[in-house]
Amino acid sequence: MEESEFQRKYKESLLREEKEELENHSTLIESFIKYAADHGVILGPGNFNFFCTSGIIASYPNLLQQLFPEIQKDKEGLYDFASLTRLFSRKFFANGYLYSDQCALMANTFFRRSFHPINNWYPRFIEYFWSLDDKDIELSVSLDPDRVKVNIDDHGYGELDTWYGAKFNKDILTIPDGNVKVRPPLDMDDSTIYFFFASVYSLDINWETKNGIKSFEAEEFKAPDVIVARGEKQYHPVRYVHAEFDMKSGYFRHFDGAVHLYTEDEYAARLDSDLNHNWKNNVHIKTLSEKLFKMNGKISVDTWIEFTSQFFTGNPLVFEYFEGKYPPHIVEVLEKKRATPDDSLLQE
Repeated sequence: MEESEFQRKYKESLLREEKEELENHSTLIESFIKYAADHGVILGPGNFNFFCTSGIIASYPNLLQQLFPEIQKDKEGLYDFASLTRLFSRKFFANGYLYSDQCALMANTFFRRSFHPINNWYPRFIEYFWSLDDKDIELSVSLDPDRVKVNIDDHGYGELDTWYGAKFNKDILTIPDGNVKVRPPLDMDDSTIYFFFASVYSLDINWETKNGIKSFEAEEFKAPDVIVARGEKQYHPVRYVHAEFDMKSGYFRHFDGAVHLYTEDEYAARLDSDLNHNWKNNVHIKTLSEKLFKMNGKISVDTWIEFTSQFFTGNPLVFEYFEGKYPPHIVEVLEKKRATPDDSLLQE
């Protein structure tokens, strides 16, 4: 598609802004280059970018571990959040960042809108995770391994979004085992799904009970055009949640989230199946997976609901599953769309 005049001018303005900001922070960047060199990392001007959503960013392979070898990942690639907050500080209105004297560590890119490193965080999972204070829960989180924020004193960016807190039948023991598949209305066109359902194709859920533990799994599939790159390969990113409810204590004992990276063939095979695909089929799917967060301890049903909803942010299907209906604003959109089946609604 040919680029419009507006798009061209907008991109030009972003490039001008980046150039100006990098020049304005040249002294800071030179100071950070020296700091990185002391840790065996050789950086140049080409390793720095400016983004209006995050500020001056330094990029280099495995930069985080080289600058901070004292922080250690577990076998799932996660960092203990309590240990991080003892070593680094948090700032008000700066969720997703952990500050040292020289730079700020950042949460994993998969927490950002469209999974893109330029974008701001998907509201509002990171906000809730960064502020959770519960002595009964052990938190672990994935960090951006290759990038840190350099201008730690003078750049902030805020973004708000609307998400409806999910209510649910708190008697988890009454939920029957089995699969649930929730999809947007089949009479809605691609534009409506894109704008109001965040390009979601389906939400797959499974409950299973074994040895006094009731396990929950959910995978969120996006439309086929939502892809991410890993090296020279492209994948379909699928957000995934897993939780274990202790039927005796009445608490979730474990809760984690990840992104599953499906190849084109895996995505096609799994899209209209369910979470028991591997059990039902001879050809098993074992995707690449990147763990994004983990909680262990005594996790209340309310906490689990809140974080599940926020992790699948922008997806009304989560609300539909917990509430049995869409959020009011989605109901209004669907009613208007069905009454006027054209593109006028999207232009309001």
